[in-house]
Amino acid sequence: MENEPIIEVKHLTAGYKDFTLFNDVSFHVNPGEIFVILGGSGCGKSTLLKAMTGLLKPKKGTLNILGQDIASAGVNQRLEILRGIGVAFQSGALFGSMTVLENVKLPLEEFSCLPETAMDTIARMKLELVGLSDSVHLMPDALSGGMKKRAALARAMALDPAIVFLDEPSAGLDPVTSAGLDRLIKELQSSLGITFVIVTHELDSIFSIADRVIMLDKSVKGIIATGSPRELKQKKEDPRVYNFFNRIA
Repeated sequence: MENEPIIEVKHLTAGYKDFTLFNDVSFHVNPGEIFVILGGSGCGKSTLLKAMTGLLKPKKGTLNILGQDIASAGVNQRLEILRGIGVAFQSGALFGSMTVLENVKLPLEEFSCLPETAMDTIARMKLELVGLSDSVHLMPDALSGGMKKRAALARAMALDPAIVFLDEPSAGLDPVTSAGLDRLIKELQSSLGITFVIVTHELDSIFSIADRVIMLDKSVKGIIATGSPRELKQKKEDPRVYNFFNRIA
């Protein structure tokens, strides 16, 4: 059904070896929304993103992505789920020995049986969507920080995923470049209906793009707030939330 969550996390516990970063976390993401995960250092937001993208097996709980539990999926089922999502890492994670076009084509080469000309056309289309149509033959070290982020986003969209995960997309960018990337994310959400799940702590970006937010806190090892950024800005009953959204030290 259209109104069913595209992501549903239930009673999720995750960490590394004997250390638990968060415990019994539950939330959902609706189709077509921009959903932001935030919190202070060490709260587990990056670990949560890793669990949601299949890079880390949680200790407990279920993690339904596109109607399938990635936490308990076998190899073939996991590959099927992963084909429906895209991921852009904080650094961009572009391969330095490959051109921008080759980087964007890589998921198509790995997960499709399309002819070379079709893959080339699709990759060029994705790069045009992010404003890099003139950069197809450049190497990653010739790109600015903002261009690397856009190239990584184009690669994340190569297989037309329903969900794109972004890890700190504004990190290391100047305010103007960051605002341009925010506009691009909103445009892609509006024009393509992509669901975005974003880890960030940049308040300007959060207020600009987020439909809904969850805030993690390491002292409780879980979620302390859920809602729109403007709702949470007024949440005076919890100083941790109020201070963050109002820039109070």
